[in-house]
Amino acid sequence: MIPPPLLARDLRKDYRMNGETVHALRGVSLRVDAGDYVAIAGPSGSGKSTLLQLLGGIDTPTAGVVELLGTRLDALSDRELTHLRLTRVGFIFQRFHLLPVLTARENVELPMAEAGVARGERRERAEQLLAYVGLAHRGAHRATQLSGGEMQRVAIARALANRPTVLLADEPTGELDAATGREILELFRRLNDDGTTLIVVTHDDRLAAEAGRAIHMLDGTIRD
Repeated sequence: MIPPPLLARDLRKDYRMNGETVHALRGVSLRVDAGDYVAIAGPSGSGKSTLLQLLGGIDTPTAGVVELLGTRLDALSDRELTHLRLTRVGFIFQRFHLLPVLTARENVELPMAEAGVARGERRERAEQLLAYVGLAHRGAHRATQLSGGEMQRVAIARALANRPTVLLADEPTGELDAATGREILELFRRLNDDGTTLIVVTHDDRLAAEAGRAIHMLDGTIRD
């Protein structure tokens, strides 16, 4: 039996702030199956971004377990976890995090270079991915020459570069105007229709409504 792409069991995350303990997550469990499109919604401070970071192996829980394709993240060395994030998880951030000195194509190529993909192969895939997100004509432009919506499309192409098992997005429309945000929503829907497993943290009611499943968080717990 093939394990689900992501499985979280009783996740808890505590940290200290101003001498007090903050309970960011209070026992969250979640299963995400292949091809799911999950939106995690809730007010600021509800724990949704913390949950996304734990699912992607960016942070470690105070207690509980995260499994990616049946592999427990807490059982991996730092090197193994870094490799798993690079090859199995695609990350999309609110503020894009593109390297401004690189072109759009070079930004998409970067994770493939880190994974050891040959130069010719990574250039070809980068061009294919830029065409997929509607930016075939912008590959030679530096990130500073792109609009916000174009930068987010490049970031999506970069997240797909190493053919990840799951795509994690943290407020992907938060820096975009309404019209550009709608374009990103349409792209996410196409990604999911093409088989990509998506988990998206959002304040955007439109994005949550587009997802196949909406999870609402409050005070570090899943409410519904």
